[in-house]
Amino acid sequence: MTPIMLELLFRSLWETILMTVASGVISLVAGLPLGLALVATARGGIAENLWINRVLGAVINGFRSVPFIILLVALIPLTRLIVGTALGTWAAIVPLAIAATPYYARIAEVSLREVDRGLIDAVRAMGGNRWTIIREVLVPEALPGIVAGFTVTLVTLIGASAMAGAIGAGGLGDLAIRYGYQRFETSVMIAVVAVLIVLVCGIQWLGDRLVAGLDHR
Repeated sequence: MTPIMLELLFRSLWETILMTVASGVISLVAGLPLGLALVATARGGIAENLWINRVLGAVINGFRSVPFIILLVALIPLTRLIVGTALGTWAAIVPLAIAATPYYARIAEVSLREVDRGLIDAVRAMGGNRWTIIREVLVPEALPGIVAGFTVTLVTLIGASAMAGAIGAGGLGDLAIRYGYQRFETSVMIAVVAVLIVLVCGIQWLGDRLVAGLDHR
């Protein structure tokens, strides 16, 4: 690869990391409370409200059922409203975050549901309120699963960010399409695939190490 292509590769890698981290953080901040709300309002939950639970579940399922490439196009007006453009790295963060949030909410819900019911009942018996149960029982006990789910979400976002490159979002996907596919530069395509594999493996390794540390605390 030429020095210019190497420079493009490193710039595209940075754009992919930026899209993944920014949308990942947003999905964590928004998705975890949604997961907590789903668990809390479910039948037998600490704040049982089946009507809210069903509505919230339906909205989350609705967003999850839309293929990302369609969601990417459908959210163009909203993306323009938020960042002023529908092209580029920052524009891609909007649909990526919106797609990842309900996905992570369901993953967090599964982890939170696995918390021992006896611990919740024990805190209730000691006079703990809902926030105490969430802060002292649900989140700490489900933390390994929450982190593992967030790792999976980040890996999924890397793939989605590459797909976003198809409509000019930048990143490794855009580089692979413009040079590896449209200009038939095989070396660029191989380099992009290799970098994506290393990036995914690195994130998965870090996530697994963190989960292992939380399991042994």
